[in-house]
Amino acid sequence: MQQEYKRNTAYKYRVGQIITGKPVMEGDKLKHLDINGKQVVRINLIANVIDKYIQDGEKKFASITVDDGTGQVKIKTFGDDIEKLTPYNQGDTLLVIGLARSWNNELYLTPEIVKKKDTTYLLIRKAECEADLPKTTDPTQRNALKDLILTLVKDAEKDQGIDIEKMILDLKDHPSTINQEIKKLLEEGMIYEPRPGRLRYLG
Repeated sequence: MQQEYKRNTAYKYRVGQIITGKPVMEGDKLKHLDINGKQVVRINLIANVIDKYIQDGEKKFASITVDDGTGQVKIKTFGDDIEKLTPYNQGDTLLVIGLARSWNNELYLTPEIVKKKDTTYLLIRKAECEADLPKTTDPTQRNALKDLILTLVKDAEKDQGIDIEKMILDLKDHPSTINQEIKKLLEEGMIYEPRPGRLRYLG
């Protein structure tokens, strides 16, 4: 009877969580990453391309560096697999499902699936990865967040406002907490939405 091959779960993480994971080695080969007690082999990642290198000669090699605001990691392919990376360029937002690898103490991913996505998927991934984190309930922290949001909106007046999406990506708090504080500021008349998803200062 043929043994059934069990594929490892592709865990959804942000780059910062991946690069701070603890590599568990088996000889000189990466066995898995220890991320908060999970044994992670396959990773599901969404990030922006910030750098690309293609070597299309006798020894084919391709590498792209991706960044999601929490850190940077490289995606590497060899041989005919470089075709998986050649269509993409700096600025593209990619969904990458791949295997964690390590060489010369550098952690990288070898991709199984690469797809171009809309930038809003970065926000979705942030929300997914932070869903299990404790929400900010301390009134002092909430007031500090509210003040910070107001400051960001004020400072953005020179650019005719700021997008809520950008604010959620830049701030460390949970998206639902940020949206709650934005709602309060709108209700208080401190800020307004000239169009959906964009904020301006009213004062």
